[in-house]
Amino acid sequence: MPKAGAAVVAIARLRRRTYEVLEEARRDDPLSRIVDLLLIVLITVNLVAVVLESVPSLSLRYHAVFVVIEFASLVVFTVEYAARIWAATDQPMRPRRYLPPWLGYMVSGPGLIDLLAVVPFWITLFATADLRVLLVFRIVRFLKLARYSPAMRSLLDALYAERRALFGCVIILLGATVLAASIMHVVEGPAQPDKFGTVPDAMWWAIVTLTTTGYGDVVPITPLGRVVGGLTVLMGILMLALPVGIVATSFANVIHRRDFVVTWGMVARVPIFAGLTAGEIADIASLLSAQSVEPGGIIVRKGSPAQAMYFIAAGEIEIDLPTGKVRLGVGHFFGEIAVLRRARRSATVTAVTRANLLVLDSADLHALMARDTRFAERVREVARARVGEDVVTPRGDIIGAELSADDA
Repeated sequence: MPKAGAAVVAIARLRRRTYEVLEEARRDDPLSRIVDLLLIVLITVNLVAVVLESVPSLSLRYHAVFVVIEFASLVVFTVEYAARIWAATDQPMRPRRYLPPWLGYMVSGPGLIDLLAVVPFWITLFATADLRVLLVFRIVRFLKLARYSPAMRSLLDALYAERRALFGCVIILLGATVLAASIMHVVEGPAQPDKFGTVPDAMWWAIVTLTTTGYGDVVPITPLGRVVGGLTVLMGILMLALPVGIVATSFANVIHRRDFVVTWGMVARVPIFAGLTAGEIADIASLLSAQSVEPGGIIVRKGSPAQAMYFIAAGEIEIDLPTGKVRLGVGHFFGEIAVLRRARRSATVTAVTRANLLVLDSADLHALMARDTRFAERVREVARARVGEDVVTPRGDIIGAELSADDA
């Protein structure tokens, strides 16, 4: 019995570890990062192989290579799919609580994509009929990249959030197509019965015109027909702008919300801002600007005026202090005390890797203090309390040297 219990615990730990590696993609987990990288490379190789295999000369010359790539991909993606089903039990939040975890994953968007990436190819291996058309599903594997691309996930989130509005746009487009085709059938039908003799025939012209594609294979030849065609083109421009505007606005909002959550969390961890209300932290977050620094680039130079404080959103930086060099990563911040005391920088800060920084300008910080006396007093209390701390605090701020330069 103890052995059975230990086995159950070991299996539970293995399942949890599988979930962490496949789903959570933590930055501090080397195995998770390696697995993600390998899967991204394999998906990319698959897409390149699909394109190259369509060239007859390359298909004949490298047929064995393409077969090996496909078989290896099929095995890997099948194992991945099975592992995700098995590990779905450890999913912390399940949107479909009325379903078992494994079934909830299978009917989810990512689960269906994973399924379509493997099932058709197993069918082609064992079926006797010619099912080469199923190989088109190889392109579906491209959608698996959405799991590893924040930009693609944001776009899919934007499309899902505006699904009702986009469906409405499709209904409007269909209605406009039928309307334009009906009018053109009446106006242009007698002159071109082979192209506008029926409403279904005229619908081809209408949909091509409304989408502003304009193949030119079907064009009106009567004066009234050309007037109707011109009005249809103008209506098509307006109709295309509607879904584009909806998607662009939603995409921008999704990006803004994600960036704001990250920014808000980083600001809330700063000791100076601890204890502030959500509204006050939101005010500070709205004042932050983004700055990217390439590897080796200097962020601040020793002796320069302290004009801003910095939050590290991505990457790694190095502070060259008199006592040695210190490296800081994501979530750390530096330079706020010097900004408060209007001191000069006591050290040079350089980007070790490409660093994405959030910058709070000195003028904005002092404006906040002038506007809110309670906040200003809180800032002064924290600054006084930190004067006696070490040069580099656990959160990475340059304290003592900058204050000593200011106090001198």
